[in-house]
Amino acid sequence: MRKLITFPAAERTDAGKGASRRLRRENKVPAILYGAGRPARSLALEHDALLHASTQESFYSSILELKVDDGRKQKVIVRDMQRHPYKPRLMHLDFQRVRDDEELRITVPIHFINEEESAAGKESGVVISHPITDVEIMALPENLPEFIQVDLIGLETGDSVMLSELKFPDGVKPTAFLHGDVEEHDAVVASAAYVAISVASEDEEADEDGEGADAADADAGTESASDEAAE
Repeated sequence: MRKLITFPAAERTDAGKGASRRLRRENKVPAILYGAGRPARSLALEHDALLHASTQESFYSSILELKVDDGRKQKVIVRDMQRHPYKPRLMHLDFQRVRDDEELRITVPIHFINEEESAAGKESGVVISHPITDVEIMALPENLPEFIQVDLIGLETGDSVMLSELKFPDGVKPTAFLHGDVEEHDAVVASAAYVAISVASEDEEADEDGEGADAADADAGTESASDEAAE
């Protein structure tokens, strides 16, 4: 199992908006810890360490460890995070307890590799799109991956990679197929297609040029007729 990232945490007994504001002024983040059939606990954590960790993709799909001031350690995952609307500040976090014998439902990112080396990636005028960039899975903590890797080396123009085609590690299941028919809940993860070139604007310009020329010819004819009449 991967080494856990540990964050020190302190128990807090005060609650409410005023208490949370005081914590933030002390450069701490109010948090709540819940789950595993145990009572919720209100905590306070150091802000800067969490802010730095939150810039890493794995922070949201990995098991973390909280070391509470009473000496106990708890495995957790991040369930929710509130940020300041425009400042680089974390306002509140929700942590869920993790049990080794209990499957987790969590969303992990999809990493695409060998895109540029594929036939589609080498072809001019072809765009490879990724309609889905993460997937919700279920797994025991020991089997939890940080991401799902998708190899696009065999992708050709016109091809699509479906969710049902992804290779998940042992013990990992996509939740989309837990209930119901696979075809009904399948989705495109990646596809390669030519860029659609719109000729409408070119046609419009040509029409405008034609109309302009016709108008100019008409004006010239009118002027010529007027000159003849004047003579």
